[in-house]
Formats: sequence, structure tokens, C-alpha cells
Amino acid sequence: MHTLRQPDDRHAYTLSAAHPPIAAVPCGESIGVETVDAFGGALRSEADLFSERCPGPPRSNPLTGPIYVEGAEPGDTLLVTIERIEPRGDQAVTALIPEFGALTGSAQTATLDEPLPERTRVLPIEGGDLVWRDRLRLPLAPFLGTIGTAPDLEAISSLTCGYWGGNLDCAETGPGATVWLPVKNEGALFFCGDAHALQGDGELTGVAAEMAARVVLRFGLLKAAPIAAPRITTDTHLMALGCARPLEDAARMAARELVRWLADEADLDPLDAYELVGLVGELRVGALVNPNYSVAAKIARRWVDQLSPRAG
Repeated sequence: MHTLRQPDDRHAYTLSAAHPPIAAVPCGESIGVETVDAFGGALRSEADLFSERCPGPPRSNPLTGPIYVEGAEPGDTLLVTIERIEPRGDQAVTALIPEFGALTGSAQTATLDEPLPERTRVLPIEGGDLVWRDRLRLPLAPFLGTIGTAPDLEAISSLTCGYWGGNLDCAETGPGATVWLPVKNEGALFFCGDAHALQGDGELTGVAAEMAARVVLRFGLLKAAPIAAPRITTDTHLMALGCARPLEDAARMAARELVRWLADEADLDPLDAYELVGLVGELRVGALVNPNYSVAAKIARRWVDQLSPRAG
């Protein structure tokens, strides 16, 4: 299996068609992709502090890519099946960063409170677990925090998310999931990075258990089938993503896309789909700390499969 690496460690900090592709890959073939952690490997010990070792935005959250997917054209939907995510090392790292996180003042939520004390926590990886303060072993639940395609025209920071995907920080984007992304440029121009070994809903501190990873992906295409927002399918659920501020707007966007998708796939009246989502739908907060918040609206396959064999 071929493994892609960012040439000369010149990682991307924006999702943009201006970046030259690092490789062209066909659909249907499994490929390996190496990613660095959200700090670019700068925090290796608990003596390393973000303010001293990292340049900070906009040079945060480095990505591998873009990858040119053969046959992808504007108006298609790119299907990215995540087959495996493996740590490239024996530790992950988390941190408290001044003026960043859900429970402290930030640039976008300004307060007069003093910033929280800065610190870095190294989390050893042992036998499929994260070791937290020598007191708890937390099972790894890896996923890609950032996954997306180049948007139309714009160059958008790897720290944010929207219709192109991006920094979704949605724990559903793990092994076994297929992420649906809009294609706005020839070749789709796919980016990924920001692998997390573990993250709670909302990524409340602003930092997950960040790790360098080797990811195995497989690409597919739905031709001439545009979507308005990212989607995720797993063996158990269909999901639509919403990205916005405030949080309730992100939730509304996700729910609307799920209702529209369900109405189309199950041949339901949109109001009937709305009613069904209101009865059995689920919401999961991805990130509550980034320039845009992210929410996944979900419905279990067991309900959809009884309505239509077409879904997902």
C-alpha cells in the first residue's frame, strides 16, 4: 500500500485550491496518509508550552494535502472511507492554552477574567489505552479532527469548518465511517490531519488527545450528486453536519440537512421526515471552541432501513 507524506514537511494551514496536489490517487484503492498532530509535533514534554513552542494561528492545525482524486469534478460528492487510524508514536498530548476553550474568555468571547494557567499534559499510549495521570486507562477512540475538500475560490483556515468539511472535530469520523464531502474543484483536492486519540463531546478545553497518525483511506465518488454540507455514514447511523455560530444555528443546519436527506432517500414528505427526526433523531456536539461550532444530527439506520433500501 502506498503511503502519502507531506513533501518537505511543508504542511498546509488552509484548505485551498491554490496548494499544488501532493499526489493523484484513483478511486477504490486503499492508501496510507501520514499526519502530524495539531501542534506540528512541537509539544513533546510537559515542559513544552504552546505559547513558547508554537507560532499559533494562523499557523496552527497543519494538514496533509491536497490529494487529487482522479475523476472528481465539481458537482460530485467525494466519499472518504476511513479504514484505519493508528498512532505514529507512543504518546498523545493535550494542553490548556491561554484564552482558548469553552470555559474561559477567548478572542471571540472576550471577558476581563484572567486566562487559565497554561500547561501541557503528556498521555502515554499503552496497549490501546491512554494513561491519564497514572490513575486511569482510557481506551483509544481515534478519529480525524480535520477532514475536507478545497472550497470554491476561497482559502479557508484549517482551524474552522463549513460546507467543505474542515475542522469538524466530530468523533464520528473514525474507523469504519464514510465521510461525504462536496467537490468544488477538479480532483476534489482533499486534506486531512488533526488526528485525535480521544476527545469528549464539544472538545471543551479546546484541545483533544492530539497525536500524529497513519490513516488508511479509500475514496469513492457519487457523480453529479452535489450536497450542501458534509455527511457521515456508519454501520449504525446516517449523519449530517452543521457548522456555525451560535451553537443553535449549527444544530439547526445539521437537522435541516438530515431532514432533507431523509426525505429524499426514503421518499418521504419533508414534513414527515421532520416529524420522524423529531421523534428518533440524535444530536452530537463536535466542537464548542472553534471559529465555527460543529454539530452532527443523526438517525439510526434501523429506522431508515425500514423505510427505504436506498439510504447510505
